[in-house]
Amino acid sequence: MPRITLVEYDPCWPSLFEERAMAVTTLLCPFVSEIHHIGSTAVPGLAAKPKIDIDAVVSDQRMLPELSARLRSAGYTFHGDPHASGLWTFTADTRPCGTRLYLCTSGNAAHAARLLFRDRLRERPDHASQYETLKKRLAEEANDDWEFYTGGKRAFIEAVLASP
Repeated sequence: MPRITLVEYDPCWPSLFEERAMAVTTLLCPFVSEIHHIGSTAVPGLAAKPKIDIDAVVSDQRMLPELSARLRSAGYTFHGDPHASGLWTFTADTRPCGTRLYLCTSGNAAHAARLLFRDRLRERPDHASQYETLKKRLAEEANDDWEFYTGGKRAFIEAVLASP
């Protein structure tokens, strides 16, 4: 299991997202209807794991096996739908930071929640600062236990999603 590593915000992350989004859109053409920068690297100023998280909404669920094959042939590793949330997960060991790509279909609830959480953190610097403090504490306490780290963020995320 990889170490839990957080790094300070890098102003290059938005341009890395743009480059990778273009490559993914081209690779999966014509089936990507939306592509979004999600996760902490999508929130200016927020420390994050050094991975660009991308949600790609595909127009036809029946194409997921073919799109998965295209991604694997381009060097992505397929991780299935680990949380049974309708998000097919892929990673690529790209430089200077990794890529985590999620494919989903339109109307996916997990995707909608991720966009809302990102937008709330962008709109509320106080929430972003609290989230960063929590993530840093959890990363220290987790001793590289990803379940502990991820689970420790759940209540905060739910509270932000429920806030007006």
